[in-house]
Amino acid sequence: MKKQIAFSSFLSLILLSCSDHTTGNKKIELNPLLSDFDTPFNVPPFNRIKDEHFLPAFQHAMKEQKEAIDAIVNNSEAPSFGNTIEALEHSGTLLDTVSSVFSILNSTVTNERKQEIAQQVSPLTSRHRDDITLNGELFDRIETVYEKKDTLDLNVEQRTLLKKYYRDFVKGGSKLDPEQKVALRRINKEQSLLILKFRNNVLKESNWFAFVIEKEEELAGLPKTVVDRARATAKRRDQEDKWIFTPNDVSDFLRYSNKRKLRKEFFNNYINRGNNNDELDNKAVVSRIVALRAERAQLLGYKTHAHFVLEDNMVKNPETVYKFLDQLWQPALAMAKADAKELQRMLTKDGKNFKLQPWDWRYYAEKQKQTRYNIDEEILRPYFKLDNVIEGAFEVAKKLYGIQFIEKTDIPRYHEDVRVFEVIEGDGTHLGILYTDYFPRASKNSGGWATFFRKQSRLDNKNIRPIVLNAFNLPQPSDDKPAFITTGSVSTLFHELGHALHGLLSQCTYNSLSGTGVAGDFAEFLSQMMENWAFEPEVLETYAKHHETGEPIPRELINKLQKASRFNQAAGTVGYLASAFLDLDLHTLTETQEVDLEEFEAASVKKRGLIAEIGLRYRSTYFEHIFNHGHSSEFYSYIWTEVLDAHAFEKFKERGLFDQETAHAFRKNILERGGTEEPMTLYRRFRGADPSIEPLLKRKGFDTP
Repeated sequence: MKKQIAFSSFLSLILLSCSDHTTGNKKIELNPLLSDFDTPFNVPPFNRIKDEHFLPAFQHAMKEQKEAIDAIVNNSEAPSFGNTIEALEHSGTLLDTVSSVFSILNSTVTNERKQEIAQQVSPLTSRHRDDITLNGELFDRIETVYEKKDTLDLNVEQRTLLKKYYRDFVKGGSKLDPEQKVALRRINKEQSLLILKFRNNVLKESNWFAFVIEKEEELAGLPKTVVDRARATAKRRDQEDKWIFTPNDVSDFLRYSNKRKLRKEFFNNYINRGNNNDELDNKAVVSRIVALRAERAQLLGYKTHAHFVLEDNMVKNPETVYKFLDQLWQPALAMAKADAKELQRMLTKDGKNFKLQPWDWRYYAEKQKQTRYNIDEEILRPYFKLDNVIEGAFEVAKKLYGIQFIEKTDIPRYHEDVRVFEVIEGDGTHLGILYTDYFPRASKNSGGWATFFRKQSRLDNKNIRPIVLNAFNLPQPSDDKPAFITTGSVSTLFHELGHALHGLLSQCTYNSLSGTGVAGDFAEFLSQMMENWAFEPEVLETYAKHHETGEPIPRELINKLQKASRFNQAAGTVGYLASAFLDLDLHTLTETQEVDLEEFEAASVKKRGLIAEIGLRYRSTYFEHIFNHGHSSEFYSYIWTEVLDAHAFEKFKERGLFDQETAHAFRKNILERGGTEEPMTLYRRFRGADPSIEPLLKRKGFDTP
């Protein structure tokens, strides 16, 4: 936890003062970020944290870490694992806390002041990180310990931590000459500000985005639940006589709207976010980020940015990723082309003489699905009440690992929509705290994600338990009606809980290696693994209950859902793979000049023969995974880890969905171990074999002619 603050630093804690009416003197209020959190389970005291606390907290935390680094460097004792590596690991505890609280609040309840603070803090933290990784004396001590690693009595986790710090410092520029270090600092500072600009542009674009319908007849084909949601959005924006659709509504609108002209308009508005030649345009921002990444990679001795990133991943290099993606691309594209011809024939038979376009695909595929399987989302929606799905996901975790989620109402929250759960073992032992933030708002990033206010670690013989956040943008309840979610959102909810479990069940020593502190292309394995249980019949029957009658989803409907599970898989996979290729293409550039982004995207999709009827899933100007969330060159990892989870889940299917021996092995060998060993070692230990691609091909239906 936090360290006690010395009196010499006392003045740096003073932020606010107010009149003390009993004495007439000034009363000092300490910065709550810089004192021990006197709250249940030491969660952040959100009710006392104010925007003006953050900048001084960052400054103090960086100063504290600098002093700790100086103490390491000036230690007269010979470098050792304890006085160098462990000391370095523990040096940034306070800064980690301040950074995580600010980052999460800035992505969930942001405002102009927080965005201004982010602009101020970004160059400060960039410089601070560089001051550490480019500290020659500090690196000399790390290198000394690293070079004698084979003679030290280190356990597996300690060896992994030592290797991580040595590699991080080398990749951070520690071996560069003075002139090169100056260039690296310039690159890092500029990139950090550009990433922040990208993020703010996407957030503002999403908040300003409003596809407005004024005439009721233009709602033709849209389900009542979708219409009601659009009406509720309009009311929140003081336009009660209209219907407003946001980016979160794009899938439903394109699937159901009978108005082709409106589908086209909505689709084009959606895919051109950040590409409108206005103050929120991201083309120049993205192009510059890519150029800076290429420059940094070459400065550090790597062929490309992708080589720089992937060196520490399971796949090791972009050549392996390209080969893997091609292995999936060919069967997926062939099936997508066949599906496109079938949809086009359907159009022709229906008397339509236009060529199928991306804004048509979901609409006609939905009609085809209804005809073929007699099922659609509107039939399913009454069975997927949000609260029931939440309980269902928690119940799966309980059956697998014996843990419980106890809702708490006496714990500080940062927004009224947030719910808080204590997670405990079956015997009552505290495991951690889970915050859930389910609904969209103007101050919140789009999509769904998991992150940490505090990661698990052991410090001073104390097992510090994690505080995790699952954030979503799911449909809100409207009027007196509960919130219902689609099957896609059900998968997302189980997915993010998988990330949370990775953190909550962690049993590691070091913060850097605990929970999700794993290789970039291994992190999604645990979350996608959790998705497997969501639609298993015996699981569905426990939580998918009709919101009015309480009756479980009929077995007939489950059978239809399972038969339809492979439907339209090719289109979704091709759209995803095209974006994964784009990510790699951008980050395998060897030129450090900025590119024309639209021309580059067009060339990327043309090179692989992406059919025009589908298009990219993510375009560069709003591709947050690679330009905001730190996954550049790693978008492939979602389908890479699908290979792992499809193969791993077969073991549960063979032995029983909730077989305790298998669940225990998965928990002990994977979930609890974080990044303490090579991920393939952990995987083999659980599965008893290397991952095979065949289960994934079978799941997607690509194994059949």
